[in-house]
Amino acid sequence: MRALLKRHELEVIRLDVGDVIGDVVTLMRADAVSRHVKLDVDITGDLRPVRGDRVHLQQVLLNLIFNGMDALNNANHEDRRVTVTARQSGERIIEVAVGDSGHGIPVNMLPNVFNPFFSTKPNGMGMGLPISRTIIEAHGGQLWAENNHAQGATLRFTLPIAEEAAAG
Repeated sequence: MRALLKRHELEVIRLDVGDVIGDVVTLMRADAVSRHVKLDVDITGDLRPVRGDRVHLQQVLLNLIFNGMDALNNANHEDRRVTVTARQSGERIIEVAVGDSGHGIPVNMLPNVFNPFFSTKPNGMGMGLPISRTIIEAHGGQLWAENNHAQGATLRFTLPIAEEAAAG
């Protein structure tokens, strides 16, 4: 996975996380509608810019949203929701979360979801989350999974705020 990123150098530019999320959600709307999934976005306040590779971060968001929608395959139609949120966490961190209203991740499997070739899906390859984690770590952030209190699961990642934005 690291070799994959090395072959394609990160094109690190100043990014508005809200714009990146908006682009991905626009791409995903038709798929969400066809799956009868409500796709909500909640971006809190004016987020400071981050430095990152737009395409790689879009890939992470696409994977997390697809996973969230897949987690709803056996859920009731009225309960099918994926929510993407973004907020500033502290002075130097932006946190993005993709949560679903599915059944959650079995507790005994939760520690393994980022292991290569491990999947909770019957036909999953088990590479999406490990690749996503590698991308986020290459950006100086962290990616983790947790079950929600009521139902479903949320995958969260952090990205450091661009230095010039943090200083301003």
